[in-house]
Amino acid sequence: MEHIPIRADTDVLAARQKGRALGLQAGFSSIDITLLATAISELARNILLYAHEGEIELRLLNEGGRRGIMVIARDQGPGIVDIERALQDGFSTSGGLGLGLPGVKRLMDTFELKSTYGAGTVVTAVKWELR
Repeated sequence: MEHIPIRADTDVLAARQKGRALGLQAGFSSIDITLLATAISELARNILLYAHEGEIELRLLNEGGRRGIMVIARDQGPGIVDIERALQDGFSTSGGLGLGLPGVKRLMDTFELKSTYGAGTVVTAVKWELR
């Protein structure tokens, strides 16, 4: 299990690199490693943009011989008022393209977002190896 504090742009890169290393360890294809790293990067950037600090936790999973990586992005920022809307392509409160959370949801095999307005957000997503 890896915990990467996210407080600066360099931390986004560190989280991405640790995700890539874990993907290699899990036997992921180069395509799946790239998808995983992209999802981690998007989640870490959201932490910086909206909460200014938080953490990315990476866990290697092994269920019935199937390997995967769980990514947990956690912050104590402002939270998300309208989760359904935040998961729609094109919606952004920061003036961006609005592809971050919907993109992560598409890139990963499972995706769960829990947020409390004024208290923070936790995104849990899993990428499984192809068999």
